[in-house]
Amino acid sequence: LLALPAVHLIVDGYNVTKTGYPDLPLADQRNRLAHQLAALAARTGAEVTVVFDGADVLAVPTAGPRGVRVLFSDPGVIADDVIRALVEAEPQGRQLVVATSDRAVVTSVRRAGAYAVSSPLLLERINRV
Repeated sequence: LLALPAVHLIVDGYNVTKTGYPDLPLADQRNRLAHQLAALAARTGAEVTVVFDGADVLAVPTAGPRGVRVLFSDPGVIADDVIRALVEAEPQGRQLVVATSDRAVVTSVRRAGAYAVSSPLLLERINRV
């Protein structure tokens, strides 16, 4: 799916990190995932956005690694809703892939026309050398 032209990969940040490396502190989880996604973006040319819940983040980073847009939900807003809004905001016909294992998010983004892949599948892909 990442080979599709002009594809946009939207990642449910903590859903992926808590699957892949739950023992790391949250800041380290975010940093590790963002850097792995930057390498993936460089290899595939995909546009990559990762969304994290922002409620417990004391210092929101102003920028992520090159090739990755890192977003944090506003207080009182969950990352799932930010992901849904991103999918809805994309132009009709744009190829979208959402990485999450959250069943409710999968259902809603598929209904909106996006592809959904599980968190373990994304982790398998980004951990390939």
